[in-house]
Amino acid sequence: MAVLLIEDDRTFQRILEGFLTKNNFKVVACATAKDGLAAVSKKDFELVLLDYRLPDGTGMEVLEQIKHNQPQLPVIIMTSYSDIRTAVKAMRAGAYEYITKPINPDELLMLIKSALTKPTQKETQAVLAQPQFVIGSSDVARQLQQQVNLVAPTNLSVIIQGESGTGKEQVARSIHQLSTRAQKPFVAVDCGALSKELAASELFGYAKGAFTGALRDKEGQFIAADGGTLFLDEVGNLSYEVQVKLLRAIQERIIQPLGTTKQIQVDVRLITATNDDLHEQSKSGMFREDLYYRLNEFKLQVPALRNRTDDMDEFMAYFRNQANAELNRTTTGFTSELKQLFHRYDWPGNLREMKNVIKRAVLVTGTGEIGVAALPPEMVDAVNKPTPVVLTETNTYDLKAIQEAQERDLITKTLAEVRYNKSKAARLLNIDRKTLYLKMEKYNITG
Repeated sequence: MAVLLIEDDRTFQRILEGFLTKNNFKVVACATAKDGLAAVSKKDFELVLLDYRLPDGTGMEVLEQIKHNQPQLPVIIMTSYSDIRTAVKAMRAGAYEYITKPINPDELLMLIKSALTKPTQKETQAVLAQPQFVIGSSDVARQLQQQVNLVAPTNLSVIIQGESGTGKEQVARSIHQLSTRAQKPFVAVDCGALSKELAASELFGYAKGAFTGALRDKEGQFIAADGGTLFLDEVGNLSYEVQVKLLRAIQERIIQPLGTTKQIQVDVRLITATNDDLHEQSKSGMFREDLYYRLNEFKLQVPALRNRTDDMDEFMAYFRNQANAELNRTTTGFTSELKQLFHRYDWPGNLREMKNVIKRAVLVTGTGEIGVAALPPEMVDAVNKPTPVVLTETNTYDLKAIQEAQERDLITKTLAEVRYNKSKAARLLNIDRKTLYLKMEKYNITG
């Protein structure tokens, strides 16, 4: 198994390289973003270990390049405590997982093995979905489940809307399991990880010779999901050209693989998910209006974790039990202090962030109750020590400081107004998402 390690701390790089080699991995180590990207372009790797802070760029920039060229390659972000929220943002951009420094060897090995054994989209098989969905007992949870029960037995196309990390794929799997297609495949595709060039071939397949590198025929995900359910996550990221083909596939139940004139009948129920407002995007011309109405036969809204405080304890117990089983630990619960902190924290990464935080806490604690000491310090600081940026007498006449304070306030206000939907915030601010992420990091804006 070939692993690419991108880490500029030479001492830490050698330690990791030795540890991975001892565990039978072939390691190529680089110290800069430039060298790392060059290595990825020249050699096939099964996994990338990526430090977030590099001398010539950020992990986010490297991640974006890797995911653009090789969307199926798993990338694990390595970060310091203060960068955890940034790492969560990187996961939304396609990172497999993140791990905090100082790195626990057992945790690292577990993450690597998990990443290498997880099926990629390229290798997706027609398998039955396994229910792993915590329903919850709050009013919003019961309402969501009622809607799932209502739409599941039908063949209606469903849009699942909600913030990143709220469990939209789990809701989709729940719909599939309760449908008449439950014994047929459930195939999930992350459209956010597909480049414009790859999306059509991934969805509809291609014939040998259709383009450079097409060395054999490949069935697309529509064929893999035939008779069952196709789940398209972050569907708003599909290009206009692919949207046209998708609309035809839905309306006529026919697909045409790239490089052929052959038309293939398919029977697929489509469930899509987005953290954007597709209705607004369709009105502004960023998403085809006819496709939106075809997808939107039924819409579900998945609430953010901060709005599900009544379900918090149930989610905490579920993730703790799951982590105990995965890590072979025997934790028994949480201290009252930790529970209070969890209820006060705003959870910008939602359920995905909670799962990661609890898994790490279980690993660190080992046995008995999990306390606040097992949590990342920056998470505790976010609850107990808010640090708003304000102008003081010493910088009243500092033009740069005033401009930066105003810029920070505008970004913070815009993010709050769009419920931390980064794509929408970037559009309103008239900047690209990459610039938004960099400014959020610069001003220490969380969310």
